[in-house]
Amino acid sequence: MLNQAIAFVIETIFNIFILTALVRFWMQALRAPARNPLAQFTMALTDFAVKPMRRLLPGFFKLDVASLAVAWIAEVVLLAILSLLQGVEIVNGAALSVILFLALVKLVRLTVYIIMGAVLLQALLSWVNPYHPVAPFFEALTRPFLKPFQKAVPPIGGVDITPVLVLIACQLVLMLPVAWLEGEAMRMIGRFLL
Repeated sequence: MLNQAIAFVIETIFNIFILTALVRFWMQALRAPARNPLAQFTMALTDFAVKPMRRLLPGFFKLDVASLAVAWIAEVVLLAILSLLQGVEIVNGAALSVILFLALVKLVRLTVYIIMGAVLLQALLSWVNPYHPVAPFFEALTRPFLKPFQKAVPPIGGVDITPVLVLIACQLVLMLPVAWLEGEAMRMIGRFLL
């Protein structure tokens, strides 16, 4: 019972940080404007880890590799802590390699959640207040995912249904490849239980 409570607190704190570092990566990769409170919060929360990492990992093809590396390392640390709390022996290379792989899969899952959240918020803002200061931020995050659907499906009765199609596609990605990869990694981790 105490292990579950400790795991919950650790997982919550780490997931907030990981999610923020991942948003920072996508924010810079998709050239989202940084002059809004959400972007400023993201930068302020992750600067302590990303700025030193940039000395080791400079940008690559205009991508903020340091932010992605910080998110991945934090996910690896989180999975290692949770594995230790569950009694998984991670001292051998095979268990560590599975944790490294599972951390990548978890980042893919979080990226899909970021896309889903941004699409929902962007759609709501477009109906309620399209001129809100964070609207350009969400528009920049969602444009690459909405654009292909918008080219294929015109508005129906003046209503753009492409956000719904993007959400369906995201759910399918979560249900099929991501769930399968997570299941395989968890099955491999199960072999290392004490």
